[in-house]
Amino acid sequence: MMSTRDDLDLDLDPATPVLVGVGQHAEQPGRPGYARLSAVELAAAAARRAVEDAGIDPAAIDTVAGVRQFEISGARAKAPLGRSDNYPRSVAARLGANPARAVLEVVGGQSPQHLVNEFAAAIATGAGPEVVLLFGSEAISTTRALADAPDRPDFTEHVGGQLDDRGYGLTGLSSRYHATHGLLGAPSQYALFENARRARLKLSRAEYAQAMGELFAPFTTVAAANPYAAAPVERDATEIATVTERNRMIADPYPRFVVARDQVNQGAAVLLTSVAAARRLGVPPEKWIFLAGHADLRERDLLARADLSTSPAAIMAVRHALDVAGRTLDEISTFDLYSCFPIAVFNVCDGLGLAPDDPRGLTLTGGLPFFGGAGNNYSMHAIAETVARLRATPGSHGLVGANGGSLSKYSVGIYTTTPTPWRPDHSATLQAEIDSWEPVAVATRADGPATIETFTITHGRDGQRTGIIVGRLDRDGRRFLATTTRGDTDLLDLLAGESPFGEQIFVRATADGNRAAVSRAALTALLPTRSPGFRDGYEHILVRRDGHLLEVTINRPQVRNALHPPANTELAEVFDAYFADPDLWVAIITGAGDTAFSAGNDLTWTASGKRGSVPLTGFAGLTSRRDLTKPVIAAVNGHALGGGCEIALACHLVVADTTARFALTEVRVGLAAGAGGLVRLPRALPPKLATEMILTGRRLDATEAHAHGLVNRIVPAGTALDGARALAADILAGSPTSVRVSLQIMNETAGITDPHDAVTHDSPALDDLLLSEDMLEGLTAFAEKRTPHWRNR
Repeated sequence: MMSTRDDLDLDLDPATPVLVGVGQHAEQPGRPGYARLSAVELAAAAARRAVEDAGIDPAAIDTVAGVRQFEISGARAKAPLGRSDNYPRSVAARLGANPARAVLEVVGGQSPQHLVNEFAAAIATGAGPEVVLLFGSEAISTTRALADAPDRPDFTEHVGGQLDDRGYGLTGLSSRYHATHGLLGAPSQYALFENARRARLKLSRAEYAQAMGELFAPFTTVAAANPYAAAPVERDATEIATVTERNRMIADPYPRFVVARDQVNQGAAVLLTSVAAARRLGVPPEKWIFLAGHADLRERDLLARADLSTSPAAIMAVRHALDVAGRTLDEISTFDLYSCFPIAVFNVCDGLGLAPDDPRGLTLTGGLPFFGGAGNNYSMHAIAETVARLRATPGSHGLVGANGGSLSKYSVGIYTTTPTPWRPDHSATLQAEIDSWEPVAVATRADGPATIETFTITHGRDGQRTGIIVGRLDRDGRRFLATTTRGDTDLLDLLAGESPFGEQIFVRATADGNRAAVSRAALTALLPTRSPGFRDGYEHILVRRDGHLLEVTINRPQVRNALHPPANTELAEVFDAYFADPDLWVAIITGAGDTAFSAGNDLTWTASGKRGSVPLTGFAGLTSRRDLTKPVIAAVNGHALGGGCEIALACHLVVADTTARFALTEVRVGLAAGAGGLVRLPRALPPKLATEMILTGRRLDATEAHAHGLVNRIVPAGTALDGARALAADILAGSPTSVRVSLQIMNETAGITDPHDAVTHDSPALDDLLLSEDMLEGLTAFAEKRTPHWRNR
């Protein structure tokens, strides 16, 4: 065999990429050999084995690339025992390597295979790197075991040096909309897909649970024989599928045994070279593994997908990799399909016609729930196992499918010992096709009758259950997310029943997200709608009524009148009452004290980790309100910063005293002016000035703001409220009906750019005005030369 192979490889392009070394390392607290290794040390141990496998000098490595651990996979991720500030170079230093280039890959389980595909292509150009070491690791078991230990280690490292940090790569994988509705972790998101598949196949709960157990039972057999497995216990299908105290339900339909196991200490590494470098470094040809086929594709974002029961992008990636390799599925000897949850495996099986019980097996490691879900690096272990199997059976082909995100990103590699020239893939063309698919329309604020498309029920350790629903609105078919309301056993019972798919529900948008119930009446009982009206007293604001004038004062001077959720709620209720009360014609909003109108969002509240929410009508109950058909005046006394400036921008008129300062300061604290500032400021000021304010936090004083039209009137320091009252009196002298109709027509025509079309816009508000008592009173009073007595009718 070797002589034949030696002859064949002489014909290969010297730039052909080959995989020449692999290594793995694992340890667990309480097991023999446990050394309390850090993530860097685990990766270094695996990398050292990969280098030894190839038999090369680590000094030959010119490029290293690391897969992110969980603790460096997000801006808020924590590392209780510390972490390296340059993970790839920390690992390289342990080996005595000083590569010219270091890379830190984006988040996702596709990362290991994607890095192989990427750097194999770079090597194949002949002008890129020649010796590339890829690695990843997790030390979650050590972190959890020792985080509170008095002798806990400190894994902090400051390495410095060049690093191509590609960022987290989380765009499209998570959103505020997801988080608001409980889709914070992988189990709840994947459960939505899993239940959608059960609905498509019309399987009972018991049938589907058994199918998941039967899929994963062979995985446990493989894991039980794998020395690197985190949970090497063989289980049968019934044990996997049956919910018990130990196998508790996590997110319907997932009990714990089918969920990826993240509590691991594992590392794996892969070494790539060109054929020329492998020859130069003396790597024996029998060590060489060729990447015969490869593909990398990305699915549409979760809610935009036409069918939540499948990921066609993953199936397309596998098919394309087979095409590049010139192989059929029947010619593949080994598989390792990413198995964080059953749906990730079922999806590929469904799309390719691959039987879940295929005698070749679907894993070489034992799968993520049993071998261990080593963070983003699981598939590096799959590649290592594939290489070992192929070397033992020369001439065969092995397929690795690596999944990332929420069935979002899929990378495929087809490996073989058979010398194979490099063949470029056409993933970009296929990706363009995927990106052209029509997305499903989404309603972020959903109201009305709807049907259930798919769902899950999350189960807390405290027994708390929360239903998460993907539904479709009856009126227009838009898709939405909603959750159950605490105490709603009726909807939870429906979801926990045999087949809730397609069942009718009712949904309503709230400040805390969309809430669903079995009917409108049930939702009203659970979340009573508050009729507009004033309370007897308020905790965070002051309310004063003077005839037809309403004065609202933000009363939090100790935090410069910054707003937190309770204050926002009170303001929303007060302005609901104002707009609903026909005897109130003008409103003024101001801030207590003489320092600040409002400093915007209460960042102390936000930074404390307390739950944040904003009313549907927006910040201060004003910035997202559609029914601003009665005047609201901002009396700006002092600083109007961030959200405070956005409140002023949302008001019809602004009176500022000489101490007033206006600014959108969000960029200074890593935020953005999302309560209307980014939209309203460029429309209120010259665009260049508005852009400067938005990008730098520049402040305008009252004089500048007045000169540019942001402020109507400037008054002496400490008299902003008096100035607003004077302006309100001028408005109150006119017809409240005329004022209201004028504002309504201004709102209706705001988006009409052609002046003729705007002028000829036919508004029913004019008809209301012509039929009003106020118009008759106004004309009569004019003729009689007296002051009108307005009635607002």
